[in-house]
Amino acid sequence: MRARIIYSAAAAVLIAGCAVGPAYERPAAELPAAWQGAPVEGVKATGDRWWSLYADPVLDRLIEEALANNQDLALAAARVDEARAVLRITDAQFVPSVDATADADRSRSSERSSMPLPPGTPLERTTYRAQLNVAYEVDLWGRLRRGSEAARASLLATQAAQQTVRITLASEVARAYFGLIALDSQVEATRRSLELRSNWLELQKVRHAAGLINDFTLKQFEAEVAASRAQLPALDANRNAQALALAVLVGRSPRAIMEGAIARDADRGGPAAPVVPEGLPSDLLLRRPDVVEAEQRLIATNARIGEARAALFPRIGLSGYLGSESAALSDLFTGPATIWQLAFGLAQPIFQGGRLFGEIEVVQARERQAVALYQKTLQEAFREVRTALYTQVRAREAFEAEGARVAALTEALRLARIRYANGLLSQLEVIDAERNLLQAELNRSDALRLQRAAVADLVKALGGGWEGFQTAPVAQNK
Repeated sequence: MRARIIYSAAAAVLIAGCAVGPAYERPAAELPAAWQGAPVEGVKATGDRWWSLYADPVLDRLIEEALANNQDLALAAARVDEARAVLRITDAQFVPSVDATADADRSRSSERSSMPLPPGTPLERTTYRAQLNVAYEVDLWGRLRRGSEAARASLLATQAAQQTVRITLASEVARAYFGLIALDSQVEATRRSLELRSNWLELQKVRHAAGLINDFTLKQFEAEVAASRAQLPALDANRNAQALALAVLVGRSPRAIMEGAIARDADRGGPAAPVVPEGLPSDLLLRRPDVVEAEQRLIATNARIGEARAALFPRIGLSGYLGSESAALSDLFTGPATIWQLAFGLAQPIFQGGRLFGEIEVVQARERQAVALYQKTLQEAFREVRTALYTQVRAREAFEAEGARVAALTEALRLARIRYANGLLSQLEVIDAERNLLQAELNRSDALRLQRAAVADLVKALGGGWEGFQTAPVAQNK
């Protein structure tokens, strides 16, 4: 009796703790000790609504609309639901499967058979049968557990991919929104310039009629006005295309895309506050969802190796049924009609033509691919962060320089008009000052767009305000 208890306990420990295959270890990576190129002062993009750092309520509403209606995000959510269902299917193998069957059959035996029936046995018979069937596989080598580990890691990877879509979507909406505002500013500046030049042209026509300027000078004025007018259609077309692209990003219906308009706040003129990274560079491993996704894919392929190796060992199955069988329906659930069976099955692969070893080699090769993909994702993540940090600082410097240029050219135009009124400058020199100011205003609008986009790119590169999974490696038994 004591020996039986010892054997039973040993078997239970063996079944619970034995799983073939390698234990997961995160690939080594040489990480920087500190962020390079980060601004000294700025804001930290924390929380789930990182875009609030722009302090633009219109942008807030557009991003919320996109998160609710964007089809790429809906597709990512459906993939998460699929992965969750796959995990549920995989985990269902840990418990016995139970099903019920009930059947009735009527048969007739031959009167001329080579094996005649005993006397008194009717040729026609009816049999009723009802039973519960139970089947269970003993996971002795951890094959099912490794499959569950892989499915769970795949679910985490899919959830991380969904977060990547979410962060990218918010960033793209912000970029498109500020691009639309920049185009609004450029269209408005071009129209102001066109109006001023048109007024100047009317004045020059009067002077030409009075013989104060010649035909050549008048045609130059007309050409300047035509050149300014020619800029408007292209800018307006770009603005319309940007508005339509933003409508698709926020997930609006085809009717709303055709008939609706994108609301936007008036350009406040100032850049967004610079973003300062929070935490240490190693935090990026937990903050960036694409890094989390790559690691979870690696964990899944690592678990698949154990699953493939376990296929080399015996598979033990337990099955049985309990039910009733009788010739009369009224006797089906009586004691004498009881039937039952318990069965033990063992299947050991002996010769498969190298198929099982080939399957192991396949998953091992996939693991090496996953390691390379993880390392590459990590490299790209830090490259994007450093690029975004550098671009954010330089984009702000460029905006400030363009703002100083606009201020200087505005004053230069004022002085040019005074000098022209006093006969010290020609009309063409005034027009040239106007042209320079218009170009500077267009450049300033574009520099502001780039600065705001650089802030969004940096937040995206840092993993947004999303609080990542606490992805401790999945425990694997040896």
